[in-house]
Amino acid sequence: MPVKVTARYVLGHHNRRHVLLENACVVYSGHTIDYVGHDYAGPVDEERNLGDALLMPGLIDLDALTDIDHLILDSWAGPEQAKGHQWSEDYFRNRRANVFSAEERQQIREYALIQLVLHGITTYMPIASEVHSEWAEPFEELVGMAETSRRLGLRGYLGPAYRSGVNVVLSVGERSVMFDDDRGREGLAGALRFIDYTNELNDPLVNGVLLPCRIETLDLQLLKETAAASTERDVLVRLHSLQGLVERQFIMDWHGMTPVELLDQVGLLNERLLIPHATYTDRNPSVHGEDRGDLARLADSGASIIHCPLTSMRYGSTLDSFNAYKEAGINISLGTDSFPPDLIRGIDAGVQLAKILAGTNDAGDVAGYFDAATLGGAQALRRPDLGRLKPGAQADLVAFSLSDIRDGVHEDPLRTLLLNGTARQAVLSVVAGRTIMADGAIDGVDLEFWRARGQELFDTMRRAYSDRDTRNRSADELFPPVYARLER
Repeated sequence: MPVKVTARYVLGHHNRRHVLLENACVVYSGHTIDYVGHDYAGPVDEERNLGDALLMPGLIDLDALTDIDHLILDSWAGPEQAKGHQWSEDYFRNRRANVFSAEERQQIREYALIQLVLHGITTYMPIASEVHSEWAEPFEELVGMAETSRRLGLRGYLGPAYRSGVNVVLSVGERSVMFDDDRGREGLAGALRFIDYTNELNDPLVNGVLLPCRIETLDLQLLKETAAASTERDVLVRLHSLQGLVERQFIMDWHGMTPVELLDQVGLLNERLLIPHATYTDRNPSVHGEDRGDLARLADSGASIIHCPLTSMRYGSTLDSFNAYKEAGINISLGTDSFPPDLIRGIDAGVQLAKILAGTNDAGDVAGYFDAATLGGAQALRRPDLGRLKPGAQADLVAFSLSDIRDGVHEDPLRTLLLNGTARQAVLSVVAGRTIMADGAIDGVDLEFWRARGQELFDTMRRAYSDRDTRNRSADELFPPVYARLER
């Protein structure tokens, strides 16, 4: 049954690139788009006029937080204070435990997935912190998450995160990584079992991928086995790497090579690899400050990077040059990686940082960033039917209202949304032809309940840091307030 959605602005697709249409419509039936343009003469069963809004392809978030926010806690600390946010050596050896019950973990997932829907994300690949888990993510937890994702209607690329090591603070106060190789093998087995589960499920909205944790938390054999499994099954791998100087030093000390070289040696550096962050290549001023071949190596491999500009900025780093990565031929996709899962704010952060780093206003590539949030994500997923509004593509679309006086004037709707708005202005979200959010409401979801429950779960998580800290400091000591709080 055809559905017609009309808006003042539609970001369509023509000759392999996005184009802006004014006072246009998108018509879809089933899970695919039938028509994008100004005039549609055919009959429709449902029509929705969004007025002053920007209708565009659904946003693709490939490092999407499916957890309770922890950046609000740990993005303010200096190096010494930050050690208190890691596991202690004693906790690793003797006291590892789950902070949350299995039921609470499923509630955390649902809370986070609801946030994705409300912010206009239609396709996601999850990221969750393992710091409050006994080890990583069991198979059963991801099965439950997949069911929640299906119920909400999101398109997910899922898999249990696994690792063989954990970043810790040793009793002498130094940072290190401690390993339990058997847990790594168990984790990979669970991840492969989940891929089998998704194949049997045969739901196009649930796709199995391999999601190992950070590169420094996988031993060499587990890296190689992950690469072999990816090749044998032809599945994507996302591996956090090139994201910090501590990681780089660990890899060089242990393996005598850079993280890029290690990815290549173990067989991971290919078109199936997605690399969140990728900020510390050789051109980064904190590494060599000049391009010694890392970008060409990444481009030649066909790997994609997942740029998370808002989160990176909040932790004090960013891509040295978005345009340099793009001009090198590297496919760039986007992720949020923390709360809020707001790719509009993320794009704004990336564009403005690019200007600052380059020292020129025209370095702010607005189209490049919107491409990354749509087309770049689709390319990383090897899905040419995603990330664009054109006949035959998946009916994944999102609309952002521009009708409030606080949105300001309209010169170009993408610039207006970028500079004056946020993803909270999402008023419609459709995935594979199913409306999953309209006017800020999700069918069957009590947002007030989840607001309150999310706070309860966060408070539990915050208190638990004390038990892992080498000095067992209270949460108030580990996370001091902006201003001193006076008691009543």
